[in-house]
Amino acid sequence: MNANTYVGPVAAAPPDARAAFIRRTYLHLAGAILAFAALEAILLRWSGAERLIGLMTGGFAWLLVLAAFIFVSSLADRWARSETSREMQYLGLGLFIVAEAILFLPLLYVARYYSSPDLIPTAGLFTGLLFLGLTAVAFTSGVNFSFLRGALVIGGLLALGLIVASILFGFTLGLIFALAMIVFAAASILYQTSAVIHDYRTDQHVAAALGLFGSVALLFWYVLSALRR
Repeated sequence: MNANTYVGPVAAAPPDARAAFIRRTYLHLAGAILAFAALEAILLRWSGAERLIGLMTGGFAWLLVLAAFIFVSSLADRWARSETSREMQYLGLGLFIVAEAILFLPLLYVARYYSSPDLIPTAGLFTGLLFLGLTAVAFTSGVNFSFLRGALVIGGLLALGLIVASILFGFTLGLIFALAMIVFAAASILYQTSAVIHDYRTDQHVAAALGLFGSVALLFWYVLSALRR
């Protein structure tokens, strides 16, 4: 049995199938990050960017943006896990990349045009280093971080509640919240990486890349937010 014929849980896969799955997952993650960066560069140079940002952030519009993002993310993840269509899997990943790029536009626009020009690359470097360190921990420690799922669900709901409250009542979530969310995103990366090692099937590399990309994007968002304080 080789990497091209085995389809089953990665934890039980032969070494060649397991290595092939991990390689495909991280190649797709790299592709997703590059596609996100390219799309964001286009949006930041788009003449209508400022008007779109105004529509996204005016009044309570950000609540609708967040709700739409949650819905689209759920849909994209479901498509990426399709067991019948490889095209549907890639459509899910592509949809998620586009959704992330639009969601990030206000933050990156302010960082680029109203903060230091070095802020975005600095945040990207920190995010990359943290991701590499966390990935090394997950692969070398021998710990299955699936136990983090419950804490991530509760923490995510609490964070979402605080974000909604800040929009409704007009208060600002400061540096402490950003630092706490960096810890949350780091835990999410450990959980997602552990899932790559133990939980996915060997034909689910697109879904695995989507999960990792979402966690990396979350980490980048709050690293950049913390650096802006």
